[in-house]
Amino acid sequence: MKSQFKLIKPAIVPVLDPAFRPPVLANRAFLAEVEASGAGVPFMVAVERDHGRVSRFDTKVFDPRHPRAAANYFYVERLLKFLLWQFGGWKVTIHGPAELVRYLQACYCDSGCRRFDAEFWGDLTYEREMCIVHAPTPSDVPEVNDGDGSTVVLSWKGWRIGFDLGASDRKVAVVKDGRLALKPNGEPILSEEYVWDPRPQTDINWHFEQIDWILREAEKAIKAADPTARVEAIGGSSAGVYVDGRVRVASLFRGITPRERFDAEAAPIFKNLEKKWGVPLRLENDGDVTALAGSIALQDGAVLGLAMGSSLAGGYVDTNMKIKGWMNELAFAPVDYNPNAAVDEWSKDFGVGANYFSQQAVGRLIPVGGIEMPDLPADALPLRLKRVQELMAKDDERARRIYETIGVYFGYTVAHFCEFYKPVRHLEVLGRVVSGKGGEIILSEARRVLKSEFPELADLHFYEPDEREKRHGQAAAAASLPIV
Repeated sequence: MKSQFKLIKPAIVPVLDPAFRPPVLANRAFLAEVEASGAGVPFMVAVERDHGRVSRFDTKVFDPRHPRAAANYFYVERLLKFLLWQFGGWKVTIHGPAELVRYLQACYCDSGCRRFDAEFWGDLTYEREMCIVHAPTPSDVPEVNDGDGSTVVLSWKGWRIGFDLGASDRKVAVVKDGRLALKPNGEPILSEEYVWDPRPQTDINWHFEQIDWILREAEKAIKAADPTARVEAIGGSSAGVYVDGRVRVASLFRGITPRERFDAEAAPIFKNLEKKWGVPLRLENDGDVTALAGSIALQDGAVLGLAMGSSLAGGYVDTNMKIKGWMNELAFAPVDYNPNAAVDEWSKDFGVGANYFSQQAVGRLIPVGGIEMPDLPADALPLRLKRVQELMAKDDERARRIYETIGVYFGYTVAHFCEFYKPVRHLEVLGRVVSGKGGEIILSEARRVLKSEFPELADLHFYEPDEREKRHGQAAAAASLPIV
């Protein structure tokens, strides 16, 4: 079937996925063609989220009268999809050809191909109907305004508590004067993880008590070290989507149904904790806090954090060591333009990050690589990943091909992400998928792709946190979030 938008075969082909078509190559080829045509026109996209905060991306497309203008449609559809899952937002303002704006409006309506995204970002996340509007002139496009909410204080005095909530454990840390609080012997006063299983729980009071309990444990540790001390602030990170500290979408609270009950009980849980404790409490997406922890450890900004676990989590810290307040839900951003690529079971879209950089990716490639696991259910992804890791430890060639494939995916996708996150000096990489010998292969292949295809990124620093930082860094970094 003929495609108006040209997909580019990579020079380094993933061994188990020869049909992979990297967005970065296709986008660059498209823009080069637009530039060479002399018929390029501006296409400016501003995405508004909460509190009037706006992020922008400016590019070009073919003039609608140009013979190649049909290629615009695929380009702008994939572009907007990426920007929404990078920034988050409910209102999109576009200066560009009116027919492209009408096309995107049709995609993001209740009968359009991006209905899921419109409902997710509009109704569920920002509680507003998603809208896409045409800006007749460039001056009608809102300017960038990431707001004061992006500020993170990295130097402060006093005692604070930081926590991180995951699907299987709760981490908590005691921090003093901007650093992990230590005993005279150099051990943390408190930096622990406690097992929990929140997803099947149907009583929000259970969640509240489980979170409050780890905060009280931290307070006990502070009082033991200094009986006169008081908690000055609390910072936290958690998997999910949060707006202004309110839970909008999070698997940790999936047992709180229906939606009306979720909005009444789960959404304000962290606001209610703040009221109980009577001190500033700030919560951010776990991906951003992971990147912040890396930034603190490196003492430098421009950090893009990517965690490959049960899904793909992302976060970004800018050159000033500040988070931006973006959503960075890169599990659902396009990373493969092959229209026959794997389809995500939740969003129903093809070629998105979760199917390429997570346990899901490994699970998808297991049968392609010729590995049979008849004793493990297809949906037992953690166990299937563990089996592949065991095979890799024995230098099984089939397992190696899985990791080589993910590594090539990763190299091209890092280059793709760097087109949207600017600048990136450090790439923080963590998660179960990149642990062990398989992880070494992933990063080696990614570096090979960058060196060969993207020499301008060849010096990008890959940062892998050590075990101490993995254990203590994220919860401790979260403590720096509140502004007092």
